[in-house]
Amino acid sequence: MFLARRFYMAMTVVILTIGGGYLWLPLFSIGRWMLFALLFLLVVDLVLLYWPWTKQSPTLSATRHCADRFSNGDDNAVSITVEDRYPFPVAVDIIDEVPAGLTPNWSVSKESGLYSLHPTRRGIYSFGHIRLFAHTRVGLVQRRFTTGNPQEVKVYPSFARLSQYEFLAIHNNLTEQGIKRIRRVGHHTEFEQIKDYVTGDDYRTINWRATARRHQLMVNVYQDERSQQIYSLIDKGRVMQQAFCGMTLLDYAINASLALSYVAMRKDDRPGLITFADHVDTILPPPTARMGMGPLMERLYAQQTEFGETDYSALCVSVNKHITKRSLLILYTNFTTLVALRRQLPYLQQLNSRHRLLVVFFEESKPAVHITSQAKLAPTYSSPLMERQTSSLFHSVIAEKFVYEKRLIVSLLKQHGIAALLTPPENLSVNVINKYLEIKNT
Repeated sequence: MFLARRFYMAMTVVILTIGGGYLWLPLFSIGRWMLFALLFLLVVDLVLLYWPWTKQSPTLSATRHCADRFSNGDDNAVSITVEDRYPFPVAVDIIDEVPAGLTPNWSVSKESGLYSLHPTRRGIYSFGHIRLFAHTRVGLVQRRFTTGNPQEVKVYPSFARLSQYEFLAIHNNLTEQGIKRIRRVGHHTEFEQIKDYVTGDDYRTINWRATARRHQLMVNVYQDERSQQIYSLIDKGRVMQQAFCGMTLLDYAINASLALSYVAMRKDDRPGLITFADHVDTILPPPTARMGMGPLMERLYAQQTEFGETDYSALCVSVNKHITKRSLLILYTNFTTLVALRRQLPYLQQLNSRHRLLVVFFEESKPAVHITSQAKLAPTYSSPLMERQTSSLFHSVIAEKFVYEKRLIVSLLKQHGIAALLTPPENLSVNVINKYLEIKNT
């Protein structure tokens, strides 16, 4: 039992009324009757809340409804259903023991007990009990009910948007997610069939031999190359521990590789996975038959960053050993300086000589914003502002140096014939899919 706020407010009024009797005697009688009325209402409220109105116990119960798996970096809906067995209306306050580190977003619907959780880390999260606090219209007392069963949910890489990618890929509407249509430069495609010429067909695809046999124009029909191997190489070293918006670069890379693998499957390609740090610890070859995303998602679920330096020589050995067919390798890493890139450049050239390599690393959006804001400030030398503006200009120069060095890294990779993608973390999935479609169709 908990005394409600209304009880303390009423009790304060009674005490002040009785105390006012020292100034005006009739207030003693008024305060006494108010106290009797308050105690009577308190007893009535207790009887209403604790009387066994039904044979079922408890009188209030609640059930939590949520998915067994949560999507990392997305809003996951959780709803609470309350079953009321009182014969009269009662008001109920709900407190759900959400997992530590997750803050519920009640903007969905607070009245219906529907909220969402936005995890930023993969792993196992534990829900506790549901606490219900019931009170009648009198509102002097609250009765607490402990209900609901503790449960655990697993937070997997972002899979909530995969169904959107699937629908848009089927209907060729990937532009709705920011994925561009790529203009074909050549015919890097496979022959499919010969059909009758219709207005609008490319005259360069006319099959003159079939035209001579049929005595009408016939054209060749091509389709995209299929069954290509697409490997996601995910760096788990210390450079991927940097966080943006609560999520590490590794989590962004995992979400992007999952979305890319999903689109690649819809394009009849065969995605694989390799994760590495100071050694290669996960190798998932492309499936021989059409399979779901289950095996890939389970492998990505348990990946964690490490504090050691990344060993690209071990990666080259594993790639040469396990990938015999020429494939598209998409490497998710983060080079911050030219010195770091030059140290690993021979290994990247070795990978690119036998396969098609795409290096994906991250652009820091905060320095760019800082440069833009500081460029508007003209240096003034008044003594109160000199030190602060000098510090701001110093940070602006350092931020501009980081941005410039990232562009030099892209230029150096292109000079050695290695494709590069510099992208903000929040746009990683869309930009990687765009680059995949561009490479596939050129």
